[in-house]
Amino acid sequence: MPEKTGKIVGVNGNMLTVEFTDGVSQNEVAFAIVGEERLKCEVIRVRDNRADMQVFESANGLKVGDPVEFTGELLRVELGPGLLKSVYDGLQNPLALLAEKSGFFLKRGVYLNAIDRSVRWHFTPAAKAGAILRAGDRIGHVPEGIFKHHIMIPFVWKGGWTLKSVAQEGDYTVEDTMAVAENADGETRKVTMLQYWPVKIPIGDYAEKLLPENTLITQTRIIDTFFPVARGGTFCTPGPFGAGKTVLQHTISQNAEADVVIVAACGERAGEVVEILREYPHLADPRTGRTLMDRSIIICNTSSMPVAAREASVYTAVTMAEYYRQQGLHTLLLADSTSRWAQALREMSGRLEEIPGDEAFPAYLESRIAAFYERSGLVRLRTGEEASVTIGGAVSPAGGNFEEPVTQATLKVVGCFLGLSRERSDARRYPAINPLESWSKYRSIAGDGALATARNILSRGNEVNQMMKVIGEDGTAMADFLIYLKSEFLDYVYLQQNTFDAVDGSCGAERQKVMLSQVETVLTGEFDFPDKSAARRYFLELRQLFIDWNYLKADSPEFAAKQQEIGRKISEGMRHA
Repeated sequence: MPEKTGKIVGVNGNMLTVEFTDGVSQNEVAFAIVGEERLKCEVIRVRDNRADMQVFESANGLKVGDPVEFTGELLRVELGPGLLKSVYDGLQNPLALLAEKSGFFLKRGVYLNAIDRSVRWHFTPAAKAGAILRAGDRIGHVPEGIFKHHIMIPFVWKGGWTLKSVAQEGDYTVEDTMAVAENADGETRKVTMLQYWPVKIPIGDYAEKLLPENTLITQTRIIDTFFPVARGGTFCTPGPFGAGKTVLQHTISQNAEADVVIVAACGERAGEVVEILREYPHLADPRTGRTLMDRSIIICNTSSMPVAAREASVYTAVTMAEYYRQQGLHTLLLADSTSRWAQALREMSGRLEEIPGDEAFPAYLESRIAAFYERSGLVRLRTGEEASVTIGGAVSPAGGNFEEPVTQATLKVVGCFLGLSRERSDARRYPAINPLESWSKYRSIAGDGALATARNILSRGNEVNQMMKVIGEDGTAMADFLIYLKSEFLDYVYLQQNTFDAVDGSCGAERQKVMLSQVETVLTGEFDFPDKSAARRYFLELRQLFIDWNYLKADSPEFAAKQQEIGRKISEGMRHA
């Protein structure tokens, strides 16, 4: 099919203005040609016979008069078996193959297939000839790692399709014909394992969207108990540099009860991305005993890459997350960081000469962020299965200022706010989630009474701490001092957690409930001490018993023995023991 063509009439950084004759649509993909290189672009605005396009590569060498070829297709991704265990750039180029082809310095204008065409997959049919199916309905499956990867009628097909034939069980490549289908108009099409979908359009081939209610267990105590995330919900982790956002995301991805994990490194510094690539594939998967990479996908787009690719990377990631939701799986998408994506939007908005909003971000920043998080959700598929996409976005506000536009726009749409604190990070209290500023709209695994008690102690303990900085410990009443000791006790034994310990790093829901019950006994207990030194000494000893308890396996005899020792220590300090 002949391609539509145009010519460049303006170059502004990585934005091109192109004059065309045939019709061009918003978000259409085009290629700007410079010498033998074809640079991928996306149409971001159409005015009369001119289109403004963002280039996903370095625009060096492009000049007025250079030709442009329009593809007639929207920016899209390849979907099918073989996505798991892969590392892609923002345009879904496999980075390992790209490095193999280009060497240490990636060349621009090189685009590879996201899914290997040579791998053979063992196909087992699930539908028979004569069946009438719709987009998203399954015709068979192949094994992909620990999952059953379903082969479906492509999402872009409209209406009902009658299967004329289905391939027999056997080994096939993703381009082989798995079925032949015909619609009511007599049009016949072939179904393969491979299909395409535009990244900026949500995949919606499910029966209904449900309200996220069940907690996504992350095995991080401060999250599951105090600021829970719902399966199919949204959360954000704003924080200054060095507050532990990346480590927290690694912990959540490793221990959260999700089937598939997708990490989108959007505009992060190259050093942090290299750390992800080096360490992430070696993280142990508690569910399978293998590596976490076996059920993960990584999208890499560093800050040194062209800014336009940052926007593509978050949409590429969320589209793949939606695809695995259609497989009947629970998917967790972690985007780090959405601030870099917003900065890319700001840069392109400036080049489009749009009226700027707060801090020069585009006026539509809030709607773009909302549209991204709205692609999360718990759904019921037409098969009756429940599946979900949970989205967590890291935000990097300059100087840790949560009042800046990206953080504020994010807080308006997410259901959980895990605010990381510079003060807690400097004090080595990890995870550095501020328990006084964070919040969640989702249901906790803890009872309302225990939760209210703990939050009250934290709040009052902070007030006493601030007062003690002014009047000193000697001027503080014993009752207030005990409140302060209890709040510090709660912080050290429950809110803080050693991510790098095999036992303490992953605290399941049942263990959290057992621990919280013991902690609540201390928080509500009435203690009698002759002086403040005795009170401090007692709580330090009790704190150490709890910390030692955190490092013991729940099914070990040492765990039960330590629990009994803690019970005796609590009774020892109570007034009416």
